[in-house]
Amino acid sequence: MENFQWSNYTQIPSKSFSCGYCGHSLASALGYQESNGRAFVYICHFCTRPTFISVDGEQSPGAKFGTEIEEISDVSVLDLYNEARNCISVSSYTAAVLCCRKLLMNIAVHKGAKEGLKFYQYVEFLSDNHYVPPDAKEWVDHIRKKGNEATHEITIMGRDEAEEIISFVEMILRLVYEFPARIKKKTSPTPVK
Repeated sequence: MENFQWSNYTQIPSKSFSCGYCGHSLASALGYQESNGRAFVYICHFCTRPTFISVDGEQSPGAKFGTEIEEISDVSVLDLYNEARNCISVSSYTAAVLCCRKLLMNIAVHKGAKEGLKFYQYVEFLSDNHYVPPDAKEWVDHIRKKGNEATHEITIMGRDEAEEIISFVEMILRLVYEFPARIKKKTSPTPVK
């Protein structure tokens, strides 16, 4: 990532935040102050990118919601998950829910479902092939229902709904990708040197 050089920046009131670019949590006291003290631009000391924060707490770009998931082996699945997380950072909650709905289809196809099925068939594929535990089928169905609501109805999703859906997707991604890869690494024989 490119480092930027900033000139004429100064000491400003310290602020803790998560950088919307690199995701690091930090407390910064360097940046720029709006002339009436109503807003500040803080410079991240990890990636050197600017973050706008108003005195009432509005942050742009906002922090991504959720956490990084390791071992996602399909690029489209990883990209959609990150897209959903990025949607939260710019208050695009309906878009985040729609990404999560599409993510279920991409996971199913990556794991062997045929393309072109009806959406409920992807949900059934994930359940029938044990990619989600029996008690977790309700999570997947909840994502499907909220996604359908966002797709087929005149409904705007809120932050709470989008964060809930991303949290459910995060769990599914851990079950389908991260945990199996971790145990495979643990149980794989170590190459002899």
